[in-house]
Parts: sequence; structure tokens; C-alpha cells
Amino acid sequence: MLDRVSAVSLACALALTTLLCAPATRAQQVTMPRLNFKERTLANGLRVLSVLDTSSPTVAIDLWYHVGSKDDPEGRSGFAHLFEHLMFKSTAHMKSEMMDRLTEDVGGLNNAYTQSDVTVYYEVVPSNYLETLLWAEADRLSTLNVDEANFKSERSVVEEEFRTRVLAPPYGRLDYLLEQKSFFKHPYRRPTIGSIEELEAASLADVRAFHSTFYRPDNATLVVVGDFDQAQLDAWVDKYFAAIPKPSTPIPRVQVKEPPHEQEMRVTEYGQNVPLPAIAFSYLIPPKSSPETDALRVADALLSAGESSRLYQSLVYQQQLAQSVNTFTDLREDASLFICYAILASGKKADEGERALAAEIKKLQDAPVPAAELEKAKNQLITNQLRERETNEGKAQALGDAVVLLGDPNRVNTDIARLQAVTAADVQRVLKKYFVDTNRVVIDYLPESMRPGNTTGTNGDLRFRQTEPHAAQSGKGGRAR
Repeated sequence: MLDRVSAVSLACALALTTLLCAPATRAQQVTMPRLNFKERTLANGLRVLSVLDTSSPTVAIDLWYHVGSKDDPEGRSGFAHLFEHLMFKSTAHMKSEMMDRLTEDVGGLNNAYTQSDVTVYYEVVPSNYLETLLWAEADRLSTLNVDEANFKSERSVVEEEFRTRVLAPPYGRLDYLLEQKSFFKHPYRRPTIGSIEELEAASLADVRAFHSTFYRPDNATLVVVGDFDQAQLDAWVDKYFAAIPKPSTPIPRVQVKEPPHEQEMRVTEYGQNVPLPAIAFSYLIPPKSSPETDALRVADALLSAGESSRLYQSLVYQQQLAQSVNTFTDLREDASLFICYAILASGKKADEGERALAAEIKKLQDAPVPAAELEKAKNQLITNQLRERETNEGKAQALGDAVVLLGDPNRVNTDIARLQAVTAADVQRVLKKYFVDTNRVVIDYLPESMRPGNTTGTNGDLRFRQTEPHAAQSGKGGRAR
């Protein structure tokens, strides 16, 4: 009903309509409806942020743990991902998978995901179940059963996820290699999904140590958005979370810094189930919180957002070199990546794809983006952000990202203005600064039949040929359900 629509949701809808209907040639200053959040920190270190929105009788509960795959122990990749799964097992007061019953059985939902820097658990339920879910989140934070049965069960699930997401898809190993080979020193070089061999080598003691180190109230941020009474929410948070003790030991943080990349690295990988050659570049770019990431995100949209993008028009439509092409800004807390890749058309070679990708990047470096094209790219990004804010969960995700990964919750209210301020000169500047051969990792991902001397093929294991870094010459975890 109209009288249930909040001023925030209505403003968001009007802003989105204005943006979508505006001429692409005229810069539109869209104001993101503010998230008026309240923030407090409990004595045990738990950070709590809340946003009241009565537009629907629902509430989103997000619990962000500041631990990701970069925090996996050396030789034990996949631990953060493993705990994403373990947290749905039994506790002192809940049976395994009870979170599903507490959410899905009342018309809600729940899930979780692991990234390189964080592990996030979230639920969306009717608002009269808010207390129940706060109790459940506090219970699995404080009384999770990290036992042999749960460990082995979820380790098997993660290993099967590796097989279905990395080994089975034709280009799953390309994604794995991009993460593994694009960082030289930083623990980001350990792919988030983990390794079957390292998970198999893990002991229950290893897993318990990881849990006690990172799953603690002073390493967690609770975000609640939706239809609730603030005083009642505060009382419930105190009731269920305040008594959880804060460990006396400090939280270990990654101290390794990724050094500047000063020499190009090239990798060649062959796969038995790869139908067509693929070529991929990765460039080291600044952390997520850097002001330069706005211009890099715009460059990403210019290159590959939709069929009118530069790479699609050039490589797929005009030259017919590739059957698909994409770029993405993989933004992380300590250092980030800009990735470009193309899956080539039948009969095309990797070096052809490499030259074509490099040529389109150089065009962006050499000539300012026309005003209409720049506005189109920014409008695409801004529209995505506005659509995110249409739901309680979208608001909770945006606020959690700002407070945990950007270090400033108010970035949730200011980042759209930063994006709108990006100029053609900004795009050129960041491309010239970071998109250079000496800052590039190049991966040729080829069918096994193209391996030199191959006549019989192999079992498709992860095998690659890697050259040493050399001086430059001219020229994507949610829990399986």
C-alpha cells in the first residue's frame, strides 16, 4: 500500500526513474537517499549499526566477520570458506541446519558468503522474528560445535564445491589461476575456495584454533535494517550478545604488503575440457578504499558493461575474434585487481586476443572518453547502486561494506557523489598509471590439444607452464544450498 512506502524508498524510486529517463548527453546529479544509521559498540567489541525502514514489515540481519581467505593459515587454504559452512551446523542450543528452519519456515531466507577479507552471514525475515534471529546469531557465535563430525562433513562439501566450481567448468581453472597468480607476496594469492589437498591435511585442532582466533565479538559487525523499534533492538542486542566474552589475545592481522609489480608475468595453462582458447590480463590496482577506484570502476563499465561496450563492439561484433569478453574490478581491502579476459572464437589464437584487448585499452589511454559515453557508464553504475538500496538486505550489505571494508560507515552516503564526479581525464589518468605492461599478469588458457607435443591429452589436472617475470616488451563464495 502507498501509505507503507517510506520517504527513503520513494526518493530512491524517483531518483532511479529520473536517472533512467534522462538524456545520456546531459550529466545528471542524482542524490542517493541517505541511510540514517545509528551506531554503537558493546563492551566486548561488537560493533552494531542499525537503519530504521518501515516500508515493509521485514528486517535484514547481517553479521560481518572481519576474516577472509587472506587470513587462512599458511598451507591451509580454504579455512575461512570452511567456516562459512560450519556456522550452519549444530550449536549448544540448535540442531544442524536450524537456521534454515528459523528463516525459510517463516517465509524468509538466509545465506552466507566468503571473500578474501570478510565472511558474511545474513537473514531476511518478517520483523516479528527479529529477536529469534538475534538469539540464533549470538548462539552460533558463542557455542558452535566445532567437532570431528561437523568438520569432516563440511570439509567434504567444500571439496565437492571445488570440483564443481573449479575443475568441472571449462573455465573454472582460469578464475582460480587469476586469483592464484596475480599476487606475488600477499596472502590474496591463496584462492578463497581453498585447496582439496590442504583441506585434507588439516586437523580438528587446526580448525578449532582458527575458530577461536577469528570468531569473536570484537571481530564482528552486526547490521540490522528494517522495521523495528530502536529501543527494543538495543535491548535484545544487549541481552543476547553483551555477555559473550572478548578474548584477551589480540586479533592477528595480515601485515604482508603486495609490492609494486615491476615486471610482466606470463602463465600458460592447458585444460582437457577447454573448448576454446582464452586470454586474461590482471593489473594490480589500489585498495577498495582508494579514491582512484571510482575512475577504475568507470573504466570497467566503459570496457565491458553490455553489448554497447567497447570490448564487445570491437572483439565480438566487429572483429569476431571472441565469443565473449569481460572485465571486472576485483576490489579488496589491502590491494585490488583489474581483470580483463576474452574467450576466443573458433579458429582464433591467444596472441590475436591479447593484441585486440591491449589495443582497446590503449584507445582509452590515448583519447578522452566522449561525454555521452562517460555519462552512460556512470549511469549504469549508479543505477545498480540505486537498485541495491530498494531492499533492506541491499541497504544492510552497502552499510556493512562501508564500515568493515572502507573503514567509514558514512561512505554509504557519499560514494555516489564520488562516482558522479569522475571525469574523462580521471579515467585516462588511472589507465595510464596502472594499465602498463610491467604491472600486468598475462594468462593464456588453452585446450589440451594445443599443448606442444601433445598427442594423447591428460587428465586435466591443474598444471601450468610459467615463465619468470620479464621486462615488458612493446605491445568472481556463497554457501551451496
